[in-house]
Amino acid sequence: MTTRTPAVSFTEPSPAGRLERTAAALTGRGFTVEILDDTAAARARVRELLPEHARVFTGASETLRLSGIDDDINTGDRYEAVKPRVLAMDRATEADGIRRLVAVPDVVVGSVVAVTETGSVVAASGSGSQIPAYAGGAGRAIWVVGAQKIVPDLDTALRRLVEHALPLESARAMEVYGQPSAVSQLLVLNADTRRGGSVVLLLREAVGF
Repeated sequence: MTTRTPAVSFTEPSPAGRLERTAAALTGRGFTVEILDDTAAARARVRELLPEHARVFTGASETLRLSGIDDDINTGDRYEAVKPRVLAMDRATEADGIRRLVAVPDVVVGSVVAVTETGSVVAASGSGSQIPAYAGGAGRAIWVVGAQKIVPDLDTALRRLVEHALPLESARAMEVYGQPSAVSQLLVLNADTRRGGSVVLLLREAVGF
């Protein structure tokens, strides 16, 4: 008799036990991990973690948009927000300046496509803009991760990306930019090389793609 592996939901929040196992695995690989109830708690915690007047870059993220974190960072004068500055620059004549700004901010804030129960963080990008900061260019990284993004392993993380997140992001990109998204760059972080400077805020609720 063949035993079938249970299907993994890419939209339902992970139960408490899975969240705790994942947090323990991430902690064992050097990440700083907190389990929070919801986006409101994450929004407040991000504000606590970000020093005033820090240069902060936000990666494109439905999680940040829906939680209000994107607006908190990119509007007002509490931080030296990188994204509004970059959007005001000329991509033809100031490309090198744009590259430097997004690659080495004081802090990068965003989300990821999946986190594995074994302690890996998986990010993907169409433009590649957030990948250098995520990988180590930023002095600190903060990722807000909905409970539906926890998966058993890297194979399932890639399935989640291709089968679930990419179609949703492509639909959003078509509406906003008039063209679909793509997985141009893929980043897998198996340990925190920032020595505790990579913070994963795991939420008990589902949010984002």
